[in-house]
Amino acid sequence: MPSIEFKHVDFSYVDNKESYLALEDINARIEDGEFLCLIGHSGCGKSTMLNLLAGLSMPSKGEVLIDGKPVEGPGLDRSIVFQNYSLFPWQTAVKNVMFTLMKAHKELTKDEARERALELLDQVNVKSAANRYPFQLSGGMRQRVAIARALAIDAPVMLLDEPFGALDPMIRGKLQKLLVDLWQQSCCKTAVFVTHDIDEALILADRIAFMGQRHIIKTFDLPRDRVRDASSLYDNKEVRAIKDEVLELFEQTAQDEEDE
Repeated sequence: MPSIEFKHVDFSYVDNKESYLALEDINARIEDGEFLCLIGHSGCGKSTMLNLLAGLSMPSKGEVLIDGKPVEGPGLDRSIVFQNYSLFPWQTAVKNVMFTLMKAHKELTKDEARERALELLDQVNVKSAANRYPFQLSGGMRQRVAIARALAIDAPVMLLDEPFGALDPMIRGKLQKLLVDLWQQSCCKTAVFVTHDIDEALILADRIAFMGQRHIIKTFDLPRDRVRDASSLYDNKEVRAIKDEVLELFEQTAQDEEDE
């Protein structure tokens, strides 16, 4: 699995002909097979970092590297899951997954792609809805199809931008568990997950990077032997201490923004 590096990365965007600095001198490394959660207030730069990794944006300064090579655009070495599902509305669930399979694995025949797509939909527990269109699916089911489509690429890096943010707590918990199980079954792909939910980050991550405006303030290593389940997560004193510190950072950075 590849490692990821941000080296002195700045990113600015232009709005109404004015330039705004969104990231400033970001230096970070994500290790092979690590699950990193980026957490912080809305607008702090989390999704911008993910877009740079995805190759959807380019740094204004510095470099983003995957396995030592600069990111120069989107690529099949990265799969992406967004909050808005990003499914083709005119295609059924199975055809959405088939489309990605045939783009990523051109050697597959149509029959082979369909068989593999059904296997992936089964893996995310939505095979029974294979022939339904996105508008016929619940939000949780649509997100499962989006995850299946990301798995279809079989990329070594998974990028996830608040994929469960619009879901109710029960469905969100089920998909968090599903994601952890899939990540572990895949021999731990390198994963970067954007969230503003502390509990979600504590359940999913090996390491949490807390972002203030434009930069990473602090990182936290989670105990590898903890239970990745909300019902018993806080039996671990170290996890409780990390949550308390992250909450303090949320309060501190909210005050800093008000002072600006």
